[in-house]
Amino acid sequence: MFLLLAIVLLIFVPSPWNVVSATVCLVLFCGELFFWNRTMRGRRKVVGAQTLVGKEAEVLAPCRPIGQVRIGGEIWQARCETGADTGETVRVVGLNGLTLLVERV
Repeated sequence: MFLLLAIVLLIFVPSPWNVVSATVCLVLFCGELFFWNRTMRGRRKVVGAQTLVGKEAEVLAPCRPIGQVRIGGEIWQARCETGADTGETVRVVGLNGLTLLVERV
């Protein structure tokens, strides 16, 4: 944003203020880059099937003990030891390969 503003100021502001204002905008742009770099550096990316643990899902095929659930718009194979019928809500408690371990809510 500051970079674009610096270019516009160089074109439309009379000399010597165009150079002064563009320099200020470039310094602010560098400060913004430094701020976002420091902010995002410590964050870890959260991806993969392990992010589903703790979320709720809807049972599509009865889990007795293996069935299917829909979670986040995706259909997953699930294992429920206590059993769950179609339409029930279950919570993901673990993961075994690509099979979700679920329990009734």
